[in-house]
Amino acid sequence: MFQFKKSIASILVLTTVFYLTGCGTDKKDTSQSADQSSGRTFVFGDERPFAQCHASTLVRLDNGQFLVAWFGGTEEKNPDVGIWLSKGNEGHWSAPVEVAKIREDAHWNPVLQKGPDGTIYLYFKVGKEIAQWETWVKTSKDGGNTWSEAYELMKGDKGGRGPVKNKLIELADGTWLAGSSNEVGRWEIFVDRSEDSGKTWKASQFFKVDTMQIKGKGAIQPTLWESEPGKIHMLVRTTGGVIGRSDSEDNGKTWSPIYATALPNPNSGIDLAKLEDGTLALAYNPDGRNWGSRYPLMLALSYDDGKNWNDKFKLEAGDKDDEFSYPAVISWGDSVAVTYTWNRQKVAFWKGSKADIVRKASEEAK
Repeated sequence: MFQFKKSIASILVLTTVFYLTGCGTDKKDTSQSADQSSGRTFVFGDERPFAQCHASTLVRLDNGQFLVAWFGGTEEKNPDVGIWLSKGNEGHWSAPVEVAKIREDAHWNPVLQKGPDGTIYLYFKVGKEIAQWETWVKTSKDGGNTWSEAYELMKGDKGGRGPVKNKLIELADGTWLAGSSNEVGRWEIFVDRSEDSGKTWKASQFFKVDTMQIKGKGAIQPTLWESEPGKIHMLVRTTGGVIGRSDSEDNGKTWSPIYATALPNPNSGIDLAKLEDGTLALAYNPDGRNWGSRYPLMLALSYDDGKNWNDKFKLEAGDKDDEFSYPAVISWGDSVAVTYTWNRQKVAFWKGSKADIVRKASEEAK
């Protein structure tokens, strides 16, 4: 979880607030949708105000509840697609409400974060094509019940700044790093950096890629962690059939070329979170073909900073034509929570401890 170490400077002096009817009040029991083998539940059932949904994100509130957001509409890229939100916990969620709709244009890839004072930040993209993406932000001071008016993260900047899919991290020195990418022409990774608590941002140069190891258009959608002060790492989605990795020894100012890991990747989104004891929890699809299958969806643990992934189990097994993809992973203490796309029809939710993952991995390996 993104831990703000500094008090948040006021980004919006005046905000227009609207109330999310139903958020946190109109609870629906979705426990009947549970998968008994994995413990997965759904955030909403078959009755939903959109045909498709994708690219979920989540944040844990101080009271143990969660906010989950995603984009939903008739189909990805269509002008009716907006950002939707639900609040609750496994099996009991508020009815989905549309929390952000800037204009009749496609909305994409929401990212939720929580500050130390409880302020929730919602980043999202707007624009039909990636080259026209604008990054917008909304904030909530009351656990997602009401929200500020949206503002642009970098006014007038096209192509997508700030977090492209996965959560930001704050470094030991207080710097905020957002994993970003560009898909105009070659697929390129960069990081957006703020040293003043998010008031201003500076984009890095595009990362180099080891093209002997990673073929195709390149890499996008990094997920970041700090192993120790100043040492930052990322895993990335690639077109080369593998998950890529890059490392920094100087607080994310310079990075190694992106190189291949031993983990397969079918050119689909991934995410990870670092637990309190340093263990990493990664959700990914283990297909090594570019544009391969987006099933099964695995949850794996690493005890050596991502070099090896020892304990893993299937969050969803799946079969032909299934899509269980675009996971979001957060952690607190020794526990993790995951949301992901379930066949573009629903948002799935799973919550468990490190011990739960180890146990499920052991059972599956028998």
